[in-house]
Amino acid sequence: MRFLIFTLLCACLIHACARAQPQTECEQRIHLDQPYTVCTFAAETPVRLWLSGPDGAPFGQFDRLSAHLATQDQTLVFAMNAGMYHQDRRPVGLYIEDGVQTAPIVTREGPGNFGMLPNGVFWIDSAGAAHVTESRAFDALSPDAIHATQSGPMLVIDGDLHPNFNQDGPSKKRRNGVGVGKDGTLYFAISDVPVNFHSFATLFRDELGAPNALFLDGFISKLYAPGIGRNETGLDMGPIIGVARPTKSD
Repeated sequence: MRFLIFTLLCACLIHACARAQPQTECEQRIHLDQPYTVCTFAAETPVRLWLSGPDGAPFGQFDRLSAHLATQDQTLVFAMNAGMYHQDRRPVGLYIEDGVQTAPIVTREGPGNFGMLPNGVFWIDSAGAAHVTESRAFDALSPDAIHATQSGPMLVIDGDLHPNFNQDGPSKKRRNGVGVGKDGTLYFAISDVPVNFHSFATLFRDELGAPNALFLDGFISKLYAPGIGRNETGLDMGPIIGVARPTKSD
């Protein structure tokens, strides 16, 4: 009897300690001998986009967004930069936030990574499900998107790597991107060392099993993940993608 009581007490203590630990969805993964940080969220997680605050100025930094959310009793638990932008931080391609489109989709080929077709759109539908869709397919579909950000190039398209990627590609940079699994699981990844596009794309396809994945940016890639002590600063960003949860009261 004493042993049973002791066992139950230990189980309760372990459960309480586990609940006291901060929830961490981000972890380091090694792929092809290169370190990445991967943040994984269940399909039902309310992921969204932010660009500007009430004053109309872009948030630019995670701390500014976090402070704004705190006034709404929300806690930012994860964020990263969400696509390419002009010098004034306006999105380069399609941008939809809370159902309002503020920048149009771009389907033509162009300079730089963004114009390396096929590029794509990360978007959230009216039911809250996340998708990564090639830009021209998205344009033809014209779905009812609540949030959407366009970037490029696509990393993985229906299980295939972007046709322009070379395994021995010499351009290596820090990169971040997003992929969606077959079951709707969301994968946000950022390389912790400079990598080429081919290596980064195979992380999503081969390691994470995401049939579709989108490159978000390179040089300015930043991560906010307080659960693992990451709050990266630097040049102001354009769009930000992330997860906020109601602030818990003591």
